[in-house]
Amino acid sequence: MVNLFGNGRNESKYLCHYSKLGRLNRFKSETTSEEKAKKKFRLKVNLNEQNQKLLGVALLGSSMFFLLAFISFLFSFKSDFSLVESITGEAIFTINPKAYSNWMGLLGSWFSYKFIYSWFGITAFALPFLLFLWGVKFTFKTSLLTFSDVFEFLVFGILWLPVFTSVLAQGAYDYIAGGFGVYANLWLKTMVGAPGLVIVLAVALIGFVLVKFNTTKLFAAKQAGASTKQFEEQNQEEEKLTEKPKQPKPTTKQEKATEEPEKTIEFETSFKDFEPEEEFLDDDDTDNNESSPIELTSAVTQPSPIRPLADSSMEVEGLEIEKAVDTDEKVTTITHNDTDYDPTLDLSRYKFPTLELLKEYEVQQQTIDASELEQRKDLIVNTLANYKIEIDKIKATIGPTVTLFEIIPAPGVRISKIKNLEDDIALSLSALGIRIIAPIPGKGTIGIEVPNAKPEMVSMRDVVSSSKFQNTDKDLPIVFGRTISNEIYVADLAKMPHLLMAGATGQGKSVGLNVIITSLLYKKHPSQVKFVLVDPKKVELTLYKHIERHFLAKLPDEEEAIITDTSKVIDTLNSLCAEMDQRYDLLKEAQVRNIKEYNQKFLKRRLNPENGHRFLPYIVLVIDELADLMMTAGKEVETPIARLAQLARAIGIHLIIATQRPSVNIITGIIKANFPTRLAFRVTSKVDSRTILDSGGADQLIGRGDMLYSEGGEP
Repeated sequence: MVNLFGNGRNESKYLCHYSKLGRLNRFKSETTSEEKAKKKFRLKVNLNEQNQKLLGVALLGSSMFFLLAFISFLFSFKSDFSLVESITGEAIFTINPKAYSNWMGLLGSWFSYKFIYSWFGITAFALPFLLFLWGVKFTFKTSLLTFSDVFEFLVFGILWLPVFTSVLAQGAYDYIAGGFGVYANLWLKTMVGAPGLVIVLAVALIGFVLVKFNTTKLFAAKQAGASTKQFEEQNQEEEKLTEKPKQPKPTTKQEKATEEPEKTIEFETSFKDFEPEEEFLDDDDTDNNESSPIELTSAVTQPSPIRPLADSSMEVEGLEIEKAVDTDEKVTTITHNDTDYDPTLDLSRYKFPTLELLKEYEVQQQTIDASELEQRKDLIVNTLANYKIEIDKIKATIGPTVTLFEIIPAPGVRISKIKNLEDDIALSLSALGIRIIAPIPGKGTIGIEVPNAKPEMVSMRDVVSSSKFQNTDKDLPIVFGRTISNEIYVADLAKMPHLLMAGATGQGKSVGLNVIITSLLYKKHPSQVKFVLVDPKKVELTLYKHIERHFLAKLPDEEEAIITDTSKVIDTLNSLCAEMDQRYDLLKEAQVRNIKEYNQKFLKRRLNPENGHRFLPYIVLVIDELADLMMTAGKEVETPIARLAQLARAIGIHLIIATQRPSVNIITGIIKANFPTRLAFRVTSKVDSRTILDSGGADQLIGRGDMLYSEGGEP
């Protein structure tokens, strides 16, 4: 991950959207880091709104029933004991209703007898309390207390309070301790004695208080508060020293615009800067406005030349591998213009990740067996000849995992005849499976892809260090790997504009998502791109929590930046829609059509921040598993995704959605219509391949990361 962070102060004329709390933010975050690490337990009930309200009313009524029954039990338990213990079968209908003293009748007496006398004693009063909390949540859609707030207290109270009350009762009031408290008291007395019982109860109570409230943090919080005040005073002094002349008063039109209340949305795309720890900075790094170089200068060891085919009439291509960027030739730097606004000054000391962070695999010399290629060529030619299909020419293109044989059929040969021989050719070659491309787009040939006996490893470090990726001028460059001709393939997410990924389990989707995110981290500054990460599986994207302060966007009142809860996914998507609408308003006022033109105007200082204008970073929404969201939320998720896919491209919001279930009920028609770019890993059936690509082929892939990429045309 990226560990070299920094921050600086933007001394430019206009201030952008990002706050400058500096070192003050670090002390505030340290006091809340413990709270962020807590794992919450939530009760999830998937019901529609009407049924939720009915359930809430029922829970509120049940809480009132149990509360009155338990209170009445404290006064009427003696008279009801014998009647409750005598309840058997049809005897319920013969008992006089007036025989029960409990306010809630027979059921009230029975439940009170079980919960209080037989089980938990007065701890049973927690039951109506919990029912009341859930009832309020489902009825009024508000939480007085979350279940996670009272769950730990509930568990501790059920185990500790009955034993404690049994010790206090000393046998006279055993009903307030319950059966559990009485028997636990007797067992502990037998095991450790009466003094030992008192010690066990005291140690359990003290330990729970220390763990739950973490008293040592109170002192740290006080120290952090004192440090916070100190830094606030320092920042005030610095602001006085660095205060710049005020801007001239705006015109009448500007005054009118500033008097109007600004629109506010619930979505926050910026992150506050913080002062990095000392080990993240160079010794000679000073707090100035000059930029640090982008350290992408490491090179990858080049493989040895590949031995070409000898004495063969078949042409062989795709054996040259693109060279990496030379360390001595290229060092990219961020240059600052004195007149234009530069958003990177908010983090002027930020350093781009270096290639040393990526694992370097041992380069294996690729050897091509000429006899093997010649043998495969003869098998293909003979198989076609058996079906009276003649060919004029054949050419082999060797890739990392497959070899493409391009054939030019003789005049008069129908393409459909060759396409129908897919299984026969695979049988003759003894291959796991082949793929026939008839015809190859843009060429007058027919392609037959045959898996290599020894597939080559394509490493992330190899493709990132390539000159094609390093020298790209794309807005959001993504390096996908190598094509069948060993060429580095770099795509632009800004022009896709949205990407739909699918593939069976274990075929490379998670690696593909990491490649996409890593490509953007290697090329874009934190001020230029923000990520919204949705991870229903909770384990795939957690490694990116380390870059939360710089690259991740989240709702202002949320603790975790990586979203794992379905309910929060809905809120985040709706907030993204609100952010989209606000950005379109800014584009309308600036009289531009897209985010690129808007940011160029802002960088040239032709838009006034006092009128609400700000530099707009790209926002990339990544959803790791769409199937889980569609099953749990359905239309609540599909509608905002479709709306973002239809409208968000012009204002810089791009979607990347992955799923392992490319079925029509997950990838619906409205979603497919707005995702022209598709990326398919290996799937299990042709139906799944047609769902994701609108054509076959993904079911014939090898696996291990090879994929088909379609950008509105043939894959």
